[in-house]
Amino acid sequence: MEYISSDTNIWFDFYAVSKVQLPFRLDCTYIMFHEALRTEVLDPPDLINNLRELGLIEIELSTEEFFFAVEMSNKYSRISGYDAVALSVAKCRNILLLTGDNELRKAARAEGVTFMGSIGLLDRLLHENKVTRTEYLDCLRKWKNQTATGRRLPSEELDARIEFVMKNESEV
Repeated sequence: MEYISSDTNIWFDFYAVSKVQLPFRLDCTYIMFHEALRTEVLDPPDLINNLRELGLIEIELSTEEFFFAVEMSNKYSRISGYDAVALSVAKCRNILLLTGDNELRKAARAEGVTFMGSIGLLDRLLHENKVTRTEYLDCLRKWKNQTATGRRLPSEELDARIEFVMKNESEV
């Protein structure tokens, strides 16, 4: 079973298109620091319980993770404290970091931590046949429509995937 350290923004991306259950189809266990989950996932109010029911595991930090998070927070002033914790958990446990936050991605890259965002996670779901082509396209299109209302997913990446799937209909 693969463990993945999760930042909160991924869950907001999937929730925004009513697809929060999709990532849990992978043979993965998503983990988050319990304080980050309880502090950052306040709205919508049903999301935190939904994530728990789907299998998100709340964790405590080890002493090593705590001190590394403090170090990361000092080193990368543009990431939040909870972002530093997610990075620390991924680094110390040598697991994937799930985030869409650009500054956190930069820090992860600098620290040699492998990361993936919402689009990459959706790609993986398709590649592992955990979503249908229809579900994949629906999610991409909904994210695309939300970019006009402030969602930060890159339109060009969404467009490229939609176009690729539509051109290669018989292969997907």
